[in-house]
Amino acid sequence: MTSLEVGILSLPVLLLLIFLRMPIGLAMLVCGLGGTMWLTGGSLVVLAKLKNETYSTFSDYSLSIVPLFLLMGQFATLGGMSTSLFKAAETWLGHRKGGVAMAAVGACGGFGAICGSSLATAATMGQVALPELRRYGYSGGLSTATLAAGGTLGILIPPSVVLVIYAILTEQNIAKLFLAAFIPGILAALGYIITISIYIRVNPGDAQLRERVPYFERFKALFDVWPVLVVFFLVVGGIYLGWFTPTEAAAIGAAGTGIIALVNGGLSRKSLADAILKTASNTAMIFIIILGAGFFNSFLALSQLPQEVSTIIVEQGFNAWIVLIIILLLYLVLGCFMDSLSMVLLTIPIFFPIISALDFGLTMEETAIWFGILVLIVVEVGLITPPVGMNLFVINAMARNTRIVETYRSVLPFVASDIIRTAILIAFPGITLFLLRLVY
Repeated sequence: MTSLEVGILSLPVLLLLIFLRMPIGLAMLVCGLGGTMWLTGGSLVVLAKLKNETYSTFSDYSLSIVPLFLLMGQFATLGGMSTSLFKAAETWLGHRKGGVAMAAVGACGGFGAICGSSLATAATMGQVALPELRRYGYSGGLSTATLAAGGTLGILIPPSVVLVIYAILTEQNIAKLFLAAFIPGILAALGYIITISIYIRVNPGDAQLRERVPYFERFKALFDVWPVLVVFFLVVGGIYLGWFTPTEAAAIGAAGTGIIALVNGGLSRKSLADAILKTASNTAMIFIIILGAGFFNSFLALSQLPQEVSTIIVEQGFNAWIVLIIILLLYLVLGCFMDSLSMVLLTIPIFFPIISALDFGLTMEETAIWFGILVLIVVEVGLITPPVGMNLFVINAMARNTRIVETYRSVLPFVASDIIRTAILIAFPGITLFLLRLVY
């Protein structure tokens, strides 16, 4: 069996292990080590690689940004920022048709700007917004679907943990990727709000109107979100003003949200210990996946599979746009049974060389950044795609009186919104690259 055939065989083996409920990080590690041993014919090479690969992976300074952003999200929750964001959005939008659901989307976008994790955004905002949605007569399906979709803004609106990993894998500038994600993130939030507006007009019985709030209370609620704005502008603004590197900005953000949580009374010795433990647990889970992906991708490079696939596609003269659409469709399929980080770590080393070899009328860096944002968007769609969208299960588990079928049915308009937005960003790369070209 040739090296290329071994590489091809490893893919169905990996999927089989995942279907057998083996953790994705461990499955990639097993396939990577097993495949390397097969190709090199010895265990000594594998043992040496186990030492060298582990050290080289975790000695990467850029990875320190991951636990810092996760800790920032924990402190933001303890500081009551999620509640203040939702209350502010609710006072301004709640009296409109579907306004409370729109407020939940807006609050998810705001919280995502200081969190960087989709599941954390969905779970946190679910605790805050679900009782209010129920209080104003929103159906269980619309409530859970709105929060599941809104949660995806956590990995699209900067800072984003998945974008950091993509930047490391493709050797791109983290700050430029964050900047390119702004407009798609805003479009995502607006798309969800429009979707809710249309949904309520088609199904008026799924929501009730709440009373209009006086402007004094609106501005008071708006003032209460100043800590979120301070942290966001300090972290993101600090990066683009040249005050901090992204890693330093993450450290400043974590410290800032920690101080705010302490001042607001949400940070005690016990809650601090819990926040650190949750951050450590989530970081360990992410790092195990990164390690497994490192071994598996190293094996794939040894088998020459990514290079051969890229060469075949280029030599056959396939249309670049058709290849891109096929790759994005594959992400939608993978999203039905894999989480976002695993998809990115598993597929980017295979797909990125293919995209890099194709001509889209952009520079190499622009192509890499544009493709990264498109991948992030379709990965985000996978989080709310039935039957196994991760965000759907997180939110549905919090709404015990809502059947999962109701959530599936109600989330389909949000999926349609995502697909339309993705099609627009594919057809017009300049939308994604506008701020990047403006600043750089």
